[in-house]
Amino acid sequence: MNSIDPPTLLIGCAAGFSGDRTDAAGPVVDTLIARLASGPKGQRAFLIFETLAERTLALAQLRRRDNPEAGYEPLLDHMLRPVLARCLAHGIRIVSNFGAANPRAAARHIARMARELGASAPRIAVVEGDDLSGPEHRALLNEALGAQMEGLRMVSANAYIGAEPIAAALDAGAQIVVCGRVADPSLTVGPAMSHFGWRADDWDRLGRATMAGHLLECGAQVCGGYFADPGYKNVPGLEAVGFPIAEIDADGRCTIGKADGTGGLVSEATVKEQLLYEVHDPAAYLTPDVVADIADAEVHALPGADRVALSGVRGHARPGRYKVNVCHEGGWLAEGEISYAGPRAEARARLAADVLRKRLAGLALRVDLIGALSILGDDAGRALADTPDAGLRDVRLRVAATHADRAQAERLAREVMALYTCGPAGGGGVRTALTPRLNTLSCLLPREAVPVRFELLGEEALA
Repeated sequence: MNSIDPPTLLIGCAAGFSGDRTDAAGPVVDTLIARLASGPKGQRAFLIFETLAERTLALAQLRRRDNPEAGYEPLLDHMLRPVLARCLAHGIRIVSNFGAANPRAAARHIARMARELGASAPRIAVVEGDDLSGPEHRALLNEALGAQMEGLRMVSANAYIGAEPIAAALDAGAQIVVCGRVADPSLTVGPAMSHFGWRADDWDRLGRATMAGHLLECGAQVCGGYFADPGYKNVPGLEAVGFPIAEIDADGRCTIGKADGTGGLVSEATVKEQLLYEVHDPAAYLTPDVVADIADAEVHALPGADRVALSGVRGHARPGRYKVNVCHEGGWLAEGEISYAGPRAEARARLAADVLRKRLAGLALRVDLIGALSILGDDAGRALADTPDAGLRDVRLRVAATHADRAQAERLAREVMALYTCGPAGGGGVRTALTPRLNTLSCLLPREAVPVRFELLGEEALA
């Protein structure tokens, strides 16, 4: 860095997936406000929420079908309302993909929220172009997926777009940027591009910011969540685990910490685990912004608690195509459970499973003996590895099957219920469920075929 570089950028993450804790943002915002107050003039802070996964968008599209004003993150109000006014008052800008299948409706909801809180009207931008679910895109998907699209009942199709429209929206003055399917690290890269004025081909800086975003994107995971293993990897205060905050400099290097006064920890080990999470090739982590290279990356704990620096990341030219996920209807998942207890419980549970196999001809059953054999068993309930001794006295039998025809899938629920009196002795506690399945196909599309854009919404659009 040199004397004319902007001050470091603070980015806090308050959600790692849809359904994450809704009280995470408060401590993160408190910490950002305190650091802005004590930091150098011109320092900026952002709050990001990462709330999408592969199936989340399909579920959002289904909600939008039922209600044109739905289709965004269902916990938006719970996540954002407690901190929205404070973020606006202290200049903390917000970037999130909680727009899901309906970014404009999410933006309207946020504007209403601000009015109800008595806050000044925020400048809200939406990023669009990722949604390829409409009929105008079907020919493009047919060309990419070929015969796989035949007879397919599509629910959603979305491209993983990048950080450029986020940066452009921030440059245009947006205080809140609402996205649909952008790549998770791009929620961090966009603010960094805008704050530091990086070019879209500044590969090393983009690569470093991408890995900073990768460390943030799973929320509490880098702070000890999904890490703890008692006696081997101990994590203090996991019930109040903190969410992460990154400090990024003008070259893209980052230091990871967490919200003040929270549990968990940030250590070299937690950072290394998250750094490698979902990375298929450490030398070529593909994103729509850059190909990040962590082959020579180094992780160092800094003086003081919960501060870890990441260095040595490189970047290479971004891919020429976007990844696209197509979610489609995949028939029905039927499940049934029943418990057996006492002497010979496991034998009675296995007999019940055998009865179901013979009664449900035509359905390929998955059998789990919960309490005896489930995760390490095959579909038939046979051991894939060493398991505890047989003869357990408390076993819950779970059976499941999938079928394209709902009526066929429903047979399973009826037969499990009938085990009360038609099966082995002592069965009880039956529960059944029937769930529509969503399946996923993936393909690559040329970048030029997916026009991305942002729009800074006016008062009329937010009414």
